[in-house]
Amino acid sequence: MINDMKPEDIVGEFKEATLNLFGGMQRKVLYTEIETPYPDGKLIVSTTDPNGVITHVNQSFIDMSGYTEAELIGAPHSILRHPDMPSAAFKDLWDTVKKGEKWQGFVKNLRKDGGYYWVKATVIPNIRKGVVVGYTSVRRKPSRTKVEECRKLYPTLF
Repeated sequence: MINDMKPEDIVGEFKEATLNLFGGMQRKVLYTEIETPYPDGKLIVSTTDPNGVITHVNQSFIDMSGYTEAELIGAPHSILRHPDMPSAAFKDLWDTVKKGEKWQGFVKNLRKDGGYYWVKATVIPNIRKGVVVGYTSVRRKPSRTKVEECRKLYPTLF
């Protein structure tokens, strides 16, 4: 289950978009142009079940997303989906990890307060006895050069 975003949670002026998410879900998101810089030396770590539902988060994930641990556990990872992210990126991610392979890419994530932050993401399938039982995602600070490349490229991929 994933709830629509609430205006009272948003900091600053915002725009509204409705996203079509994995599994046929839709979500109304509210977003701003406020970037939260990724802190030096921090790793964001989370695990999900095979369907992308969050089962574990670290404190860096909580801090950067603006959500509480209780709000994140049990939510689809797409709770962070920013409307500027092309669906092609997530199709590539899912196609890759479902084959049991590691995926890497640059992602613009949506915060609970409507702001955003960029990450360099690595998603690794967790395989037990030949079966994918979930995924681990580790995010680190991206280079500004790569962020600027993505800002130009992503609008062409929708």
